[in-house]
Amino acid sequence: MSPGPATAVDTEKDRLADAVRQIDAVRGRRRRRSVTVAAVLLVAVVAVLGLSLSVGDMVMPIGKVVETLLGGGDGGSQFVVLELRLPRALLAVLVGTAFGLSGGVFQTVLRNPLASPDLIGISAGASAVAVTAALLFQVSGLALSACALIGAIGAGAAIYLLAWRQGVAGQRLVLVGIGVGMGLSSVVWYVMARSEVTDAQEAFRWLAGSLNGRSWNQFWPILGALALLVPLTAVAAHALRPLQLGDDAAAGLGTKVEPSRLVLLGCATALAGVATAAAGPVGFVAFVAAPIARRLVPGRGAALPHAALTGALLVLVADFAAQHLLPSVQLPVGVVTSIIGAPYLLLLLARANRVGSGG
Repeated sequence: MSPGPATAVDTEKDRLADAVRQIDAVRGRRRRRSVTVAAVLLVAVVAVLGLSLSVGDMVMPIGKVVETLLGGGDGGSQFVVLELRLPRALLAVLVGTAFGLSGGVFQTVLRNPLASPDLIGISAGASAVAVTAALLFQVSGLALSACALIGAIGAGAAIYLLAWRQGVAGQRLVLVGIGVGMGLSSVVWYVMARSEVTDAQEAFRWLAGSLNGRSWNQFWPILGALALLVPLTAVAAHALRPLQLGDDAAAGLGTKVEPSRLVLLGCATALAGVATAAAGPVGFVAFVAAPIARRLVPGRGAALPHAALTGALLVLVADFAAQHLLPSVQLPVGVVTSIIGAPYLLLLLARANRVGSGG
Protein backbone atom coordinates (compact mmCIF):
# COMPACT_ATOMS: atom_id res chain seq x y z
CA MET A 1 0.00 0.00 0.00
CA SER A 2 1.45 3.37 -1.01
CA PRO A 3 2.08 5.96 1.70
CA GLY A 4 -0.56 8.60 2.20
CA PRO A 5 -0.08 12.28 1.32
CA ALA A 6 0.72 13.21 4.94
CA THR A 7 3.46 10.56 5.12
CA ALA A 8 5.00 11.73 1.82
CA VAL A 9 5.03 15.33 3.06
CA ASP A 10 6.66 14.30 6.35
CA THR A 11 9.33 12.32 4.46
CA GLU A 12 10.09 15.31 2.24
CA LYS A 13 10.33 17.56 5.31
CA ASP A 14 12.77 15.12 6.94
CA ARG A 15 14.94 15.13 3.82
CA LEU A 16 14.97 18.92 3.70
CA ALA A 17 15.80 19.11 7.42
CA ASP A 18 18.60 16.59 6.86
CA ALA A 19 20.00 18.66 4.00
CA VAL A 20 19.84 21.85 6.07
CA ARG A 21 21.65 20.14 8.97
CA GLN A 22 24.39 18.91 6.63
CA ILE A 23 24.83 22.37 5.12
CA ASP A 24 24.98 23.93 8.61
CA ALA A 25 27.55 21.32 9.66
CA VAL A 26 29.76 22.07 6.63
CA ARG A 27 29.45 25.81 7.20
CA GLY A 28 30.28 25.34 10.88
CA ARG A 29 33.42 23.34 10.06
CA ARG A 30 34.54 25.95 7.55
CA ARG A 31 33.85 28.75 10.03
CA ARG A 32 35.84 26.98 12.77
CA ARG A 33 38.71 26.32 10.37
CA SER A 34 38.67 29.95 9.26
CA VAL A 35 38.85 31.22 12.84
CA THR A 36 41.54 28.68 13.76
CA VAL A 37 43.73 29.55 10.77
CA ALA A 38 43.35 33.28 11.46
CA ALA A 39 44.31 32.73 15.11
CA VAL A 40 47.36 30.65 14.13
CA LEU A 41 48.49 33.29 11.62
CA LEU A 42 48.04 36.03 14.22
CA VAL A 43 50.06 34.07 16.79
CA ALA A 44 52.77 33.47 14.17
CA VAL A 45 52.89 37.21 13.38
CA VAL A 46 53.24 38.06 17.08
CA ALA A 47 55.93 35.37 17.54
CA VAL A 48 58.03 36.60 14.60
CA LEU A 49 57.50 40.18 15.75
CA GLY A 50 58.89 39.26 19.17
CA LEU A 51 61.82 37.45 17.53
CA SER A 52 62.57 40.53 15.41
CA LEU A 53 62.65 42.71 18.52
CA SER A 54 64.86 40.26 20.40
CA VAL A 55 67.51 39.24 17.85
CA GLY A 56 70.14 41.57 16.42
CA ASP A 57 73.64 42.84 17.07
CA MET A 58 72.53 43.09 20.70
CA VAL A 59 70.51 39.98 21.57
CA MET A 60 67.89 40.51 24.28
CA PRO A 61 65.86 37.95 26.20
CA ILE A 62 62.19 38.15 25.28
CA GLY A 63 61.39 39.03 28.91
CA LYS A 64 63.56 42.13 28.68
CA VAL A 65 61.90 43.07 25.38
CA VAL A 66 58.46 42.84 26.98
CA GLU A 67 59.66 44.83 29.98
CA THR A 68 61.01 47.53 27.67
CA LEU A 69 57.77 47.65 25.69
CA LEU A 70 55.87 48.16 28.95
CA GLY A 71 58.02 51.18 29.84
CA GLY A 72 60.83 49.54 31.80
CA GLY A 73 64.39 48.70 30.82
CA ASP A 74 67.48 50.89 30.71
CA GLY A 75 68.24 53.61 28.20
CA GLY A 76 70.18 51.30 25.90
CA SER A 77 67.42 48.69 25.61
CA GLN A 78 64.80 51.42 25.14
CA PHE A 79 66.78 52.93 22.27
CA VAL A 80 67.40 49.59 20.55
CA VAL A 81 63.88 48.21 20.95
CA LEU A 82 61.72 51.32 20.74
CA GLU A 83 63.68 53.42 18.25
CA LEU A 84 65.50 50.92 16.03
CA ARG A 85 63.65 47.60 15.96
CA LEU A 86 60.01 48.28 16.83
CA PRO A 87 59.18 50.81 14.06
CA ARG A 88 60.81 48.59 11.46
CA ALA A 89 58.98 45.45 12.63
CA LEU A 90 55.61 47.21 12.86
CA LEU A 91 56.17 48.77 9.44
CA ALA A 92 56.81 45.27 8.05
CA VAL A 93 53.46 44.16 9.49
CA LEU A 94 51.57 47.10 7.96
CA VAL A 95 53.31 46.84 4.58
CA GLY A 96 52.61 43.10 4.41
CA THR A 97 49.00 43.64 5.47
CA ALA A 98 48.46 46.26 2.77
CA PHE A 99 50.08 44.19 0.01
CA GLY A 100 48.29 40.98 1.04
CA LEU A 101 44.90 42.68 1.17
CA SER A 102 45.53 44.47 -2.13
CA GLY A 103 46.53 41.27 -3.92
CA GLY A 104 43.52 39.41 -2.53
CA VAL A 105 41.11 42.06 -3.83
CA PHE A 106 42.75 42.29 -7.27
CA GLN A 107 42.82 38.54 -7.83
CA THR A 108 39.26 38.03 -6.62
CA VAL A 109 37.66 40.94 -8.49
CA LEU A 110 39.45 40.17 -11.77
CA ARG A 111 39.28 36.38 -11.26
CA ASN A 112 42.86 36.02 -12.45
CA PRO A 113 45.82 34.70 -10.39
CA LEU A 114 48.17 37.06 -12.25
CA ALA A 115 46.19 40.13 -11.17
CA SER A 116 48.65 41.49 -8.63
CA PRO A 117 49.70 45.15 -8.26
CA ASP A 118 53.37 44.31 -8.79
CA LEU A 119 52.61 42.49 -12.06
CA ILE A 120 49.97 44.71 -13.65
CA GLY A 121 51.71 48.07 -13.42
CA ILE A 122 50.52 49.59 -10.13
CA SER A 123 53.88 49.29 -8.39
CA ALA A 124 55.61 50.35 -11.62
CA GLY A 125 53.56 53.56 -11.61
CA ALA A 126 54.59 54.30 -8.03
CA SER A 127 58.22 53.55 -8.89
CA ALA A 128 58.25 55.71 -12.02
CA VAL A 129 56.88 58.81 -10.32
CA ALA A 130 58.94 58.34 -7.14
CA VAL A 131 62.24 57.72 -8.95
CA THR A 132 61.64 60.64 -11.34
CA ALA A 133 60.82 62.96 -8.42
CA ALA A 134 63.84 61.81 -6.41
CA LEU A 135 66.47 61.83 -9.15
CA LEU A 136 65.36 64.79 -11.26
CA PHE A 137 63.79 67.06 -8.65
CA GLN A 138 65.58 65.93 -5.43
CA VAL A 139 62.30 65.18 -3.64
CA SER A 140 62.69 63.22 -0.40
CA GLY A 141 60.92 62.24 2.82
CA LEU A 142 57.14 62.35 3.03
CA ALA A 143 56.92 64.23 -0.27
CA LEU A 144 58.60 61.26 -1.99
CA SER A 145 56.13 58.87 -0.38
CA ALA A 146 53.28 61.06 -1.61
CA CYS A 147 54.75 60.93 -5.12
CA ALA A 148 54.80 57.13 -4.98
CA LEU A 149 51.16 57.03 -3.88
CA ILE A 150 50.15 59.46 -6.64
CA GLY A 151 52.03 57.33 -9.18
CA ALA A 152 50.25 54.15 -8.07
CA ILE A 153 46.79 55.75 -8.22
CA GLY A 154 47.57 57.40 -11.57
CA ALA A 155 48.78 54.12 -13.06
CA GLY A 156 45.70 52.31 -11.74
CA ALA A 157 43.38 54.92 -13.27
CA ALA A 158 45.20 54.77 -16.62
CA ILE A 159 45.06 50.97 -16.75
CA TYR A 160 41.36 50.95 -15.88
CA LEU A 161 40.51 53.50 -18.59
CA LEU A 162 42.62 51.75 -21.22
CA ALA A 163 41.00 48.40 -20.37
CA TRP A 164 37.44 49.80 -20.46
CA ARG A 165 35.21 48.33 -23.19
CA GLN A 166 31.63 48.68 -21.94
CA GLY A 167 33.01 47.31 -18.68
CA VAL A 168 36.30 45.80 -17.56
CA ALA A 169 37.20 42.16 -18.15
CA GLY A 170 39.85 40.64 -15.89
CA GLN A 171 42.10 39.22 -18.60
CA ARG A 172 42.03 42.44 -20.63
CA LEU A 173 42.92 44.57 -17.60
CA VAL A 174 45.80 42.23 -16.71
CA LEU A 175 47.22 42.39 -20.26
CA VAL A 176 46.85 46.17 -20.40
CA GLY A 177 48.43 46.44 -16.93
CA ILE A 178 51.44 44.34 -17.92
CA GLY A 179 51.97 46.53 -20.99
CA VAL A 180 51.63 49.77 -19.01
CA GLY A 181 53.95 48.38 -16.34
CA MET A 182 56.64 47.59 -18.91
CA GLY A 183 56.38 51.11 -20.31
CA LEU A 184 56.66 52.67 -16.85
CA SER A 185 59.61 50.44 -15.98
CA SER A 186 61.42 51.74 -19.06
CA VAL A 187 60.85 55.28 -17.72
CA VAL A 188 62.49 54.25 -14.44
CA TRP A 189 65.58 52.83 -16.11
CA TYR A 190 65.86 55.81 -18.48
CA VAL A 191 65.83 58.26 -15.57
CA MET A 192 68.36 56.17 -13.65
CA ALA A 193 70.66 55.99 -16.69
CA ARG A 194 70.73 59.81 -16.86
CA SER A 195 71.46 60.25 -13.15
CA GLU A 196 74.64 60.27 -11.11
CA VAL A 197 75.88 56.83 -10.14
CA THR A 198 75.47 57.38 -6.40
CA ASP A 199 71.92 58.68 -6.83
CA ALA A 200 71.04 55.78 -9.12
CA GLN A 201 72.38 53.29 -6.58
CA GLU A 202 70.19 54.80 -3.87
CA ALA A 203 67.17 54.61 -6.17
CA PHE A 204 67.98 50.99 -6.98
CA ARG A 205 67.93 50.10 -3.27
CA TRP A 206 64.46 51.64 -2.98
CA LEU A 207 63.28 49.80 -6.10
CA ALA A 208 64.31 46.49 -4.53
CA GLY A 209 61.89 47.15 -1.66
CA SER A 210 63.65 47.82 1.59
CA LEU A 211 62.89 48.39 5.27
CA ASN A 212 66.50 49.26 6.10
CA GLY A 213 66.75 52.49 8.04
CA ARG A 214 62.99 52.90 8.39
CA SER A 215 61.72 54.74 11.47
CA TRP A 216 58.55 56.11 13.03
CA ASN A 217 58.49 58.76 10.30
CA GLN A 218 57.43 56.09 7.79
CA PHE A 219 55.21 54.20 10.23
CA TRP A 220 52.67 56.87 11.20
CA PRO A 221 51.59 57.88 7.66
CA ILE A 222 50.91 54.28 6.57
CA LEU A 223 49.10 53.58 9.86
CA GLY A 224 46.80 56.55 9.23
CA ALA A 225 46.21 55.48 5.63
CA LEU A 226 45.38 51.90 6.59
CA ALA A 227 43.06 53.10 9.36
CA LEU A 228 40.99 54.62 6.54
CA LEU A 229 41.53 52.08 3.73
CA VAL A 230 41.04 48.79 5.62
CA PRO A 231 37.50 49.60 6.87
CA LEU A 232 36.60 51.02 3.46
CA THR A 233 37.83 47.82 1.79
CA ALA A 234 35.91 45.70 4.31
CA VAL A 235 32.69 47.54 3.48
CA ALA A 236 33.28 47.31 -0.28
CA ALA A 237 34.16 43.61 0.02
CA HIS A 238 30.49 42.74 0.60
CA ALA A 239 30.17 42.87 -3.21
CA LEU A 240 32.96 40.33 -3.75
CA ARG A 241 30.86 37.19 -3.35
CA PRO A 242 28.29 38.18 -6.03
CA LEU A 243 31.09 39.39 -8.35
CA GLN A 244 32.77 35.98 -8.10
CA LEU A 245 29.67 34.47 -9.73
CA GLY A 246 30.13 36.58 -12.87
CA ASP A 247 28.80 39.94 -13.98
CA ASP A 248 25.40 38.70 -15.15
CA ALA A 249 24.73 36.70 -12.00
CA ALA A 250 25.92 39.58 -9.79
CA ALA A 251 23.65 42.03 -11.62
CA GLY A 252 20.77 39.58 -11.26
CA LEU A 253 21.35 39.55 -7.50
CA GLY A 254 21.07 43.33 -7.39
CA THR A 255 24.78 44.22 -7.28
CA LYS A 256 25.88 47.36 -9.09
CA VAL A 257 28.65 45.56 -10.93
CA GLU A 258 30.84 48.29 -12.40
CA PRO A 259 30.61 50.77 -9.48
CA SER A 260 31.38 47.96 -7.02
CA ARG A 261 34.32 46.78 -9.11
CA LEU A 262 35.65 50.32 -9.43
CA VAL A 263 35.50 50.94 -5.67
CA LEU A 264 37.21 47.63 -4.89
CA LEU A 265 39.96 48.21 -7.46
CA GLY A 266 40.40 51.76 -6.15
CA CYS A 267 40.85 50.48 -2.59
CA ALA A 268 43.30 47.79 -3.75
CA THR A 269 45.30 50.33 -5.75
CA ALA A 270 45.48 52.73 -2.81
CA LEU A 271 46.58 49.90 -0.48
CA ALA A 272 49.39 48.94 -2.86
CA GLY A 273 50.31 52.59 -3.25
CA VAL A 274 50.67 53.35 0.47
CA ALA A 275 52.68 50.14 1.01
CA THR A 276 55.00 51.04 -1.87
CA ALA A 277 55.33 54.58 -0.57
CA ALA A 278 56.46 53.25 2.82
CA ALA A 279 58.89 50.50 1.78
CA GLY A 280 59.28 50.58 -1.98
CA PRO A 281 57.84 47.99 -4.38
CA VAL A 282 58.34 44.85 -2.26
CA GLY A 283 57.94 42.17 -4.89
CA PHE A 284 55.57 39.18 -4.95
CA VAL A 285 53.96 39.66 -1.51
CA ALA A 286 50.63 40.70 -3.03
CA PHE A 287 51.05 37.95 -5.61
CA VAL A 288 51.47 34.97 -3.25
CA ALA A 289 49.70 36.01 -0.01
CA ALA A 290 46.12 35.52 -1.24
CA PRO A 291 46.70 32.10 -2.91
CA ILE A 292 48.37 30.83 0.27
CA ALA A 293 45.45 32.13 2.34
CA ARG A 294 42.88 30.49 0.06
CA ARG A 295 44.69 27.16 0.33
CA LEU A 296 44.66 27.43 4.12
CA VAL A 297 40.92 28.13 4.20
CA PRO A 298 39.34 26.52 1.12
CA GLY A 299 35.75 27.42 0.49
CA ARG A 300 36.01 30.85 2.17
CA GLY A 301 36.04 32.84 -1.07
CA ALA A 302 38.46 35.76 -1.12
CA ALA A 303 39.70 35.07 2.46
CA LEU A 304 40.81 38.72 2.72
CA PRO A 305 41.60 38.75 6.48
CA HIS A 306 43.73 35.64 6.03
CA ALA A 307 45.45 37.19 2.99
CA ALA A 308 46.28 40.29 5.05
CA LEU A 309 47.71 38.20 7.90
CA THR A 310 49.65 36.02 5.46
CA GLY A 311 51.13 39.11 3.83
CA ALA A 312 52.16 40.50 7.22
CA LEU A 313 53.80 37.20 8.17
CA LEU A 314 55.61 36.93 4.81
CA VAL A 315 57.12 40.42 5.06
CA LEU A 316 58.08 39.93 8.72
CA VAL A 317 59.82 36.61 8.03
CA ALA A 318 61.45 37.95 4.86
CA ASP A 319 62.74 41.05 6.67
CA PHE A 320 64.11 38.94 9.53
CA ALA A 321 65.91 36.76 6.97
CA ALA A 322 67.15 39.85 5.10
CA GLN A 323 68.72 41.18 8.30
CA HIS A 324 70.35 37.95 9.48
CA LEU A 325 70.79 35.70 6.43
CA LEU A 326 74.26 37.04 5.65
CA PRO A 327 76.64 38.20 8.39
CA SER A 328 77.25 41.96 8.52
CA VAL A 329 75.00 42.54 5.46
CA GLN A 330 71.40 43.72 5.48
CA LEU A 331 69.62 42.75 2.27
CA PRO A 332 66.56 44.59 0.96
CA VAL A 333 63.45 42.69 2.01
CA GLY A 334 62.29 42.62 -1.61
CA VAL A 335 65.21 40.38 -2.52
CA VAL A 336 63.99 37.70 -0.10
CA THR A 337 60.33 37.98 -1.12
CA SER A 338 61.37 37.66 -4.77
CA ILE A 339 63.20 34.43 -3.94
CA ILE A 340 59.90 33.17 -2.52
CA GLY A 341 57.61 34.55 -5.23
CA ALA A 342 59.52 34.00 -8.47
CA PRO A 343 59.33 30.17 -8.36
CA TYR A 344 55.59 30.41 -7.67
CA LEU A 345 55.14 32.63 -10.72
CA LEU A 346 57.05 30.15 -12.91
CA LEU A 347 54.96 27.28 -11.51
CA LEU A 348 51.74 29.19 -12.21
CA LEU A 349 52.79 29.99 -15.78
CA ALA A 350 53.84 26.38 -16.42
CA ARG A 351 50.51 25.10 -15.09
CA ALA A 352 48.58 27.62 -17.22
CA ASN A 353 50.60 26.55 -20.27
CA ARG A 354 49.73 22.87 -19.66
CA VAL A 355 46.07 23.70 -19.27
CA GLY A 356 46.11 25.88 -22.39
CA SER A 357 47.65 23.10 -24.46
CA GLY A 358 45.15 20.62 -23.22
CA GLY A 359 47.63 18.89 -20.92
